[in-house]
Amino acid sequence: MRKTERDVAFVKWRLKKTVVMVGMMGAGKTAVGTHLARLLGVPFRDSDDEIVKAANMTIPEIFARDGEPFFRLKESQIIARLLAGPPGVLSTGGGAFLAQANRDAISAQGISVWLRADLDLLWQRVRHKSNRPLLRTSDPYGTLRSLLETRAPVYAQADLIVDSQPGLSVESMADRVAEALLARPDVLERK
Repeated sequence: MRKTERDVAFVKWRLKKTVVMVGMMGAGKTAVGTHLARLLGVPFRDSDDEIVKAANMTIPEIFARDGEPFFRLKESQIIARLLAGPPGVLSTGGGAFLAQANRDAISAQGISVWLRADLDLLWQRVRHKSNRPLLRTSDPYGTLRSLLETRAPVYAQADLIVDSQPGLSVESMADRVAEALLARPDVLERK
């Protein structure tokens, strides 16, 4: 992959805190976070992937066997562990930021970025996915709408909000997040 001038420009910065991507399923936290980490030259971590590795089970299997409360407990433990590591980009599950303990940990050790997307865009991205246990209902669209309505006020507490739009590439979204981070000297500094 050829580095662009923009990629080279961001390599001149040092990340001082972990950037934590928050938002709804389908917002692009993993895809955008992966590209952002590459852009900044830092590690990318995904809390859901870490939970799957630790449990040796998929998230739907964990939900089915142990329930959502157990999953949320493990999620909080994983997030705390990842925040304690070197600065990087961390993608979290859609419900992770809802827990006050997670918001407190993220605030103390990182910076939260809400990838805000509207209902129609989220639905376009998740409607054909079978790995979304919370959408295994008789009305998945209605469930997604309800989740978004409930969660949006909590996501709005994020340190930064970056809006997604239909047709915007992952790279463009990562650029938008990087631009927002540049306004925070407590997060990025020149090398």
